[in-house]
Amino acid sequence: MQRETLLVIGANGQIGTALLPRLQAQFGMQHVVAADLRKPQTETGIFELLDATKPDALVDIVRRYRVTQIYHLAAILSAKGESDPIWAWNLNMQTSLNVLEVARLHGIRKVFVPSSIAAFGEHAPKDGTPQSTLLDPATVYGISKVATENWLLYYHKRYGLDVRSLRYPGVISYQSMPGGGTTDYAVAIFHEAVREQPYTCFLAPDTLLPMIYMDDALRATLELMDAPEDRISVRTSYNLAGMSFTPAELTAAIQRHFPAFTVRYEPDFRQVIADSWPRSIDDSVARHDWGWQPAFDLTSMTQEMITRLTAFHNTLIPTL
Repeated sequence: MQRETLLVIGANGQIGTALLPRLQAQFGMQHVVAADLRKPQTETGIFELLDATKPDALVDIVRRYRVTQIYHLAAILSAKGESDPIWAWNLNMQTSLNVLEVARLHGIRKVFVPSSIAAFGEHAPKDGTPQSTLLDPATVYGISKVATENWLLYYHKRYGLDVRSLRYPGVISYQSMPGGGTTDYAVAIFHEAVREQPYTCFLAPDTLLPMIYMDDALRATLELMDAPEDRISVRTSYNLAGMSFTPAELTAAIQRHFPAFTVRYEPDFRQVIADSWPRSIDDSVARHDWGWQPAFDLTSMTQEMITRLTAFHNTLIPTL
């Protein structure tokens, strides 16, 4: 039986940076190929430069390494996408379609393409947003994710491709800097807190949004991909939940560690995007199908982020 070889597209991004070492530990360094438009800043194992809008380049990597699974993580996120919607749409959709078509034609066993809570819009229930509801997103990023979800379902029904997906909430991590998302305040705020600097938040203090700590997001991804195929009932994208909190609640949690930390609130265009998203997510289908259960809440996530980032920032301070 052929050993699994994984291709991770968008390996330099927020999810990819953290997921790559987990996959390398599980499958072996020689069986995980990282790919992105730019080389990583640090050594990551096998790496290939890849523009995923070019199908021939993707096919070349799949053939050379005999890839059996693809994790397609590259995308233009919500806030950044609004600066150039046509560019964001073309990139998000062309790369996803290329991955699906290459997977179909070259015998890829499993494909993971994440979705997002950006797929929901103003007419979805805000509290306990269910797995199946109206999807009328307010951003080009969300529109592309809804379209991608439908393409995933199509490729599964039409061609039997084993596609899997999660609707990530805002992902909070210490492994990389914010990358252009509307929930990025929840990462940037920690960097300023551990540097003992004030923070200016681009969302209002009472903006309640679903979030998840990176460790939980990674575990959910791996558990979904490891689940038996007959346990997967959703071929668009599974709702995923970790915790929900407001900027004010996060600030209060951080101030328990840094009492002098201050935040100023200056909502910008991202406030409108955030207001169109759910306040909390019902992920009961994921819990039922493959046993999903988050481990981190606001308190434990805050402790972990501060511990990790304090150690990171301390390494940047030269010793005398």
